[in-house]
Amino acid sequence: MRLQRIQRALATAATLVALATLTACEDKEPGARPGTTPAAAPSQPAAAGGAAAGSGTDGITSLADAQRYVQQQTVSCEDLSTNPKDSRLPLTDLTTVGKWSVTQRGVCSDRVERGELIFYMTSDMKEFQTRYKQHVMDKIAAGNGTYGQTSRVFVGKNFAVTPTSTKTALLLSRSDLRILTCNPMSRVPEGYKREAALVEHCMLSDFVNSSDGSGSPNFEHPQNPDASEKPGQPAQGSLGLPKASSLNELKQLVHPHTVDCTNMSTAADAVAVSSIDYAPAVDGAPSAWGIKDRAICGDLGGERRAHNLNWLSTVSDMKTLQQKAKAAQQEDLKDGRLKATVSKLMVGENIVVETNDKSVRHGLYQLQFLYLNCEPGFKAPSGYRLEKSQVDGCVLTNYER
Repeated sequence: MRLQRIQRALATAATLVALATLTACEDKEPGARPGTTPAAAPSQPAAAGGAAAGSGTDGITSLADAQRYVQQQTVSCEDLSTNPKDSRLPLTDLTTVGKWSVTQRGVCSDRVERGELIFYMTSDMKEFQTRYKQHVMDKIAAGNGTYGQTSRVFVGKNFAVTPTSTKTALLLSRSDLRILTCNPMSRVPEGYKREAALVEHCMLSDFVNSSDGSGSPNFEHPQNPDASEKPGQPAQGSLGLPKASSLNELKQLVHPHTVDCTNMSTAADAVAVSSIDYAPAVDGAPSAWGIKDRAICGDLGGERRAHNLNWLSTVSDMKTLQQKAKAAQQEDLKDGRLKATVSKLMVGENIVVETNDKSVRHGLYQLQFLYLNCEPGFKAPSGYRLEKSQVDGCVLTNYER
C-alpha cells in the first residue's frame, strides 16, 4: 500500500504543467525536514546544456579543468586521482565510468573542510541527468521517500561534482554550477535561483539544503520580535532611537567620544573611499538607498592605506534603506556568514552610522543606536533590546553574537 501511495503521488506530480521546484541529496545525506511541498515552476526555461552551461563552465573538458574550476571558487581540491579503488571514493558512489554517459571519474581531497569532491566528466549531460532522476525515483519507490532532498550533485555543461562537505557546497553554490534536484517533494525557498534542468520534473538551483540547518539560510521564515513573547526588552514598542536634523548635528551627537570625526568629508569621491579592512554597508548611489546626505569620517589614505573609516548619513526614506540593507545581508549570508570587512548598519530614527569597529558600535549602543540584523533565526537574550525594523525578516538590536 505504501508503495502504491508513493507511485500515485509521483504520477500526480508528473502531470503538472509546471516543473516542480526541487533540491536533491547524496546517499550519505539524511532526509530533509518533513512537510515540504513543491514550489512554483521557474519563469524561464534552461538554455541548451542546462542553466549551468554558461561561460563559467564552457571549455571544461577534463578532470584537470574541473579541478581548476572548483579551486577558483576558493575550494580546496588536492591530490586528484582517477584510481577506481581510491579509498576516498564513497562506498555508495552515484555512478562509475561507462554508466550515465560518464567518461571519467575522479576524486580530490578537501583539506580545509576535511572532505572529498567526486568528479564525473560526461559526454551527454542530458543522459546524466536522466539517469540521476531515475536513481532518485528508484530510491523513492523502494521506500526512501526523502532521498534526494539534500542534494550535493552540482552540474555544469560537461561535468558534475559532489562535495561531501556542506561548507564546500555553499562555496560552489556561488559559482556557475547548479545543484540538480529530482525529488518532487523538495522545494527552493524564495531568494534563490530556480531553473529548469534538461529532464522534466527536475530542477537546477543554488540553494544548498541541509537536514542540520547548516546549508543555505531560508529567508522565508523571518524571526521578527513578538511583542508578547520576545525575550529582549522592551516588552512592547521601543525605547526610542536617536535622531538629527543634519549631518552637522549627527556629527555633534557621535563625535568625539564615539566616532572620531576629526577628519570628515562630504565630497562624493571621499565618501566612496573604502579599504581592505573597511567597507561601507551602503553599496552604490546613496540616493537609491533613501539617503539624503552622507559623509565619511577617518583617514582616507595617502602614505598609509585608508583606516578608521566610518560613514554618517541622514535618511529621507528609512524603509528603502532597510530593504536594501536586508538584500545585501542576505546575499552575504548565502556564503554562510556576513563579510567581516563590511560595516554594520547602526540605525537611528532618521540617521545611520556604518562601522565595522566593535568599540565604535559599543559607543553607539550607548547613544541608543541599534544594529539592523537580518539573519534568519536571530534572537537576543533577555535584557538586550530587540525591536521591530521597518522590513519583515529584520530586527533592531544592541546584541551581537
